[in-house]
Amino acid sequence: MKLDHVVYFTNKSPEEVVKEKKDEGKHVVEGGRHEKWGTHNALLYVKNAYVEWLSVEHMDIAENVDHPLTRLLLHDVKYGDGWGTLCLSIEGIERFRDEIENKGFRTSGVIDAERKTTSGELKRWTMLFVEQPVSGELPFPFFIEWEESEEERLAKLREQGILTAENENLAIHECVFAVEDPLKETGEWAVLLSQKVGDDHNIVLENVRLKFVQAEGDLKRERLQEVVIGAAVE
Repeated sequence: MKLDHVVYFTNKSPEEVVKEKKDEGKHVVEGGRHEKWGTHNALLYVKNAYVEWLSVEHMDIAENVDHPLTRLLLHDVKYGDGWGTLCLSIEGIERFRDEIENKGFRTSGVIDAERKTTSGELKRWTMLFVEQPVSGELPFPFFIEWEESEEERLAKLREQGILTAENENLAIHECVFAVEDPLKETGEWAVLLSQKVGDDHNIVLENVRLKFVQAEGDLKRERLQEVVIGAAVE
């Protein structure tokens, strides 16, 4: 189990995000459309994962689709742009579904998903969500299993110029969550993910550290607060 990507909810279009990040010297690309969900995205790939800027393209579709990530997006963008959640990649998603359901978690069941890229290519994967009402409480991560192997996906991304050598010098090191009760949240996530809890309210996965910190001030929503990106370590 490892970090696949982090999701930033935005009211901006992918074109706007790409232009804005290009002006900052960052290589971000338009990802494409989730036609069944009414959303589209921009992507920044680094060595170990990627950042997704997710926004609504067709509100009429998004408002009427029963999809957990789309519901969370619609809830959060009313408050403005900001980090939403993260996705972990796993092998054997149906087996994992059975494991967490046996622990008492209710799930969405395995969902087939696809995205049409700007070049017309159709990328496919399966997803799994823990069932939760959309609210200000911290959402659990969601899970993904890609149709292609990691080696195949990375080779294509390099060939297409989406994952550049410069971007591969970067990696996501830490994801920080602002919550009311760090001890409680760390414990719940550790049970879900079958992981140990560190001394400082953190969980260390294969390629990233998840850290839960006490929120300061008036907390409207418990969410991913910061994504720490730095030099990749060999």
